[in-house]
Amino acid sequence: MSNYVYPRFPYVCSAEQRSGETRRHPIVVIGAGPIGLTAALDLAARGQPVVVLDDNDTVSIGSRAVCYAKRPLEIWDRLGCAAPMVEKGVSWNIGKVFFRDQLSYQFDLLPEPDHRWPAMINLQQYYLEEILVDACNRTPLIDLRWKHRLVSLKQTDDCAGLAVETPDGIFTMEAQWVIACDGANSDTRRMVGAEFKGQFFQDRFLIADVRMKAEYPTERWFWFDPPFHPGQSVLLHRQSDNIWRIDFQLGWDANPDEEKKPERVIPRIRAMLGETAEFELEWVSIYQFACRRIDNFRHGRVLFAGDAAHQVSPFGARGANTGVQDIDNLAWKLALVLRGEAPESLIDSYHEERAFAADDNILNSTRATDFITPKTQASRLYRDAVLDLAQNHSFARPLVNSGRLSTPTPYVASLLNTPDDGSVPGAMTPGTNAADAPVTIAGQPGWLLNCLGSGFTVVTFDNAVTAEQLSIDGITARVIVVGRDIADAKGLLAARYGASPGTTYLFRPDQYVTARWPQFDENAITEAVRRACGRRGAVQQELAA
Repeated sequence: MSNYVYPRFPYVCSAEQRSGETRRHPIVVIGAGPIGLTAALDLAARGQPVVVLDDNDTVSIGSRAVCYAKRPLEIWDRLGCAAPMVEKGVSWNIGKVFFRDQLSYQFDLLPEPDHRWPAMINLQQYYLEEILVDACNRTPLIDLRWKHRLVSLKQTDDCAGLAVETPDGIFTMEAQWVIACDGANSDTRRMVGAEFKGQFFQDRFLIADVRMKAEYPTERWFWFDPPFHPGQSVLLHRQSDNIWRIDFQLGWDANPDEEKKPERVIPRIRAMLGETAEFELEWVSIYQFACRRIDNFRHGRVLFAGDAAHQVSPFGARGANTGVQDIDNLAWKLALVLRGEAPESLIDSYHEERAFAADDNILNSTRATDFITPKTQASRLYRDAVLDLAQNHSFARPLVNSGRLSTPTPYVASLLNTPDDGSVPGAMTPGTNAADAPVTIAGQPGWLLNCLGSGFTVVTFDNAVTAEQLSIDGITARVIVVGRDIADAKGLLAARYGASPGTTYLFRPDQYVTARWPQFDENAITEAVRRACGRRGAVQQELAA
């Protein structure tokens, strides 16, 4: 089986560069990785033209991020990309944790049936980016520009001026808004003088992508202190094309140049797989990591997302998954502002909500790192005792931390939420991403999230409601009546939303609950939409402050 062949995307000299005239664009995205490409697709889906600049002309080298969680798959499904990702990737729900040579415990990320997407897929980042690039190329609103490197950025009150280097020289362009998705070493972040604070970890890890045919099940396996790599940890994941990702903890004093050499990597793999195992190395890399974030996700006209805004350890798959959710939060707000349907202060809620999520991810990531790489003898004794007890005692299992796997962070304190009085039972409180459920539409099976779409949507269990949509300050909120427009195929919709006759939910354009009531109330819905758009006076003032 041949190794992956990296595509080469053509550099094209743009009309504005040829003309020498500086043109102003509504949105320019910096970086064509998973986050930048998702930003372009989401904004184009909302009718906004987008220019994407990338200094390279291919996809990411190496498998890099490989684990993608259920929530990003739901977002990519809304953008028409999830199905080919799942088809090409490897789906899994089960994880196992081993201590030395014994199974300590296992977990199921999706223990209940009737969800459309798996808890996780493993897919090499280059395949994922190819799927996203193909989707962008099918969208006339997206202008992908390869071999375009941002070299300087200057801001005014109403735009950002960009100097861009290409094979044909440097030219200038302007953007009403810039979305910086140019990674952990973001040049854009440096250009605006943003601070990037947090903790940097000294431990080094080896990634080895290995091509082999193995009988291991499609699960996440994590070893603490295994006999084939004593005193350290190892992680095993299956990817597409019979590629297996193996992560070896190396310690603080490992020499990265030496450890990458095949004569150092192959013996480690043989010790793990056995002397007779047949395999070949696909890709090798050494990494360190940090847990840190930017001081503000908005710097004037520049908005930061993904690794340009925050970094976490790879344990828990919180990097790319979190970045996709940044875009999910930002795109609808930016589209409303550009259309004049919301005040510019709504953009400030992007920082409010996603900085809260970043802090949650950093906390989880730091705790996992401390458990995986204990810094003191007392910490190691505690960790080993937990792992030993977890084999036979359920109380110890929640204490095992090989990386709390990525789940969405609820925006529990967001100013955009309508305060909840608790009259509707259940976990789907304002600030929570919508739980999917099987439904029937015109006699055909379907899913709730596909019904919600990408605008404001009311879902009500009140059969007396006749409205099909509400118009609020020029914004249309669709009304879906359970029993009229969709049927609760298995009763799971009502169960997951704690619904009884009359229960009503309002969803934002990113499919988050923003308000709920025991009965349909048009006046309350109107005020909740205004609040979610940052139009309520107090909310507008607080966001602007």
